[in-house]
Amino acid sequence: MSFAFKQVIAIRTDLKMSKGKTAVQVAHGSVSSYIKTKKFYPDWAEKWLSEGQKKIAVKITSEEEMMLLAEKARKHEIPFSIINDAGLTQLPPGTATVIGIGPSRELLIDKVSKDLPLL
Repeated sequence: MSFAFKQVIAIRTDLKMSKGKTAVQVAHGSVSSYIKTKKFYPDWAEKWLSEGQKKIAVKITSEEEMMLLAEKARKHEIPFSIINDAGLTQLPPGTATVIGIGPSRELLIDKVSKDLPLL
């Protein structure tokens, strides 16, 4: 199957989160970014849903790298969401853990994240 839309979730590997913590943060990033996309680009959100919700999980190594991704997404007018942890378990409150980008057109998403390694 060919996909025209996808979403990327970039996870900070420098935080050494447990697998469960990582899974929950990725879920937060995916849902939050989808909600922003639905608000600003409802047609993108609907097409992404109808195609099967393609998601790619990638690694980033720092908060600085996350902020660079956010700036690239902003430049290409792609909705994104940075997740800041509540600090109830493994991390200090406010720690930026993941960034969800899109869903958006695959060609646009690739301009932001194509060089990042898969998780």
